[in-house]
Amino acid sequence: MNLSDYVKRRNGVPLGDSDSLRNMLSRSLGAGKFSIFWQYWNPIWGFYLGKYIFKPLKLMLPQALSLIITFVVCGFIHDLAIMLLNWKFTLLLTPWFLFMGLSVILSDYAKIDYSKFPWIARAAINTMIISGCLFIAYQVRI
Repeated sequence: MNLSDYVKRRNGVPLGDSDSLRNMLSRSLGAGKFSIFWQYWNPIWGFYLGKYIFKPLKLMLPQALSLIITFVVCGFIHDLAIMLLNWKFTLLLTPWFLFMGLSVILSDYAKIDYSKFPWIARAAINTMIISGCLFIAYQVRI
């Protein structure tokens, strides 16, 4: 699957469409599981992380570990961009993404499903999970 097909599948509209951002936010925030949130969030970034990090790792490691490493790599790339801008070593996004990856694994393992809730409740739950992971990351940041 190429990038254009992947984005259309995730957003329901072609790459570059004016409704792309609206669809991404609506679908990701309204997801009924935290793992589904990540299937819709930033499909371009997700395509490349999946193709170049997750899938190769999954050939050698268990899927859950591959997913966590992919989240950590993603967080580190974000941290690296901030470090290059500030010329200062700091890791906040790496642990944040680690905790979000762990949340994906644990919520799937526990079969947590809030898909029957109204959209606003699902959005609030997903936002709370993300915020909670950020709060924990602030507690352990380097």
